[in-house]
Amino acid sequence: MQIHISPRNIRLTAAIHGYIATRISNLEEHTHEIIGAHVALGHAESRGMRHRFLVKVHLALPGPDIHAETRDYDLYAAIDAVTEKLSTELRRRKGRSLSRNRRGARKLKKEHGSGR
Repeated sequence: MQIHISPRNIRLTAAIHGYIATRISNLEEHTHEIIGAHVALGHAESRGMRHRFLVKVHLALPGPDIHAETRDYDLYAAIDAVTEKLSTELRRRKGRSLSRNRRGARKLKKEHGSGR
């Protein structure tokens, strides 16, 4: 899987890059079909901003892609929150796929008998 990180108004350190790579690669435990990920990091310069860091992630998958976005005062907390959103969406997607397959199998079994 390719991971592309685009920092905006923020310095991308090796620690941040490694943390993002680890968190995104952990998403592969839900599906091995992830082709690539594009992560956009943003930092608001104004003082009045409650949530200063913005993290957007686009996961490229076969079929519809998955997008998630979150804001937080802490960059690492924002990364954790966005990967949790992606994890939830990947679990939903897998559940829908499994139920669709099972529904089709039940239909075939009903039409053709038990197969014994």
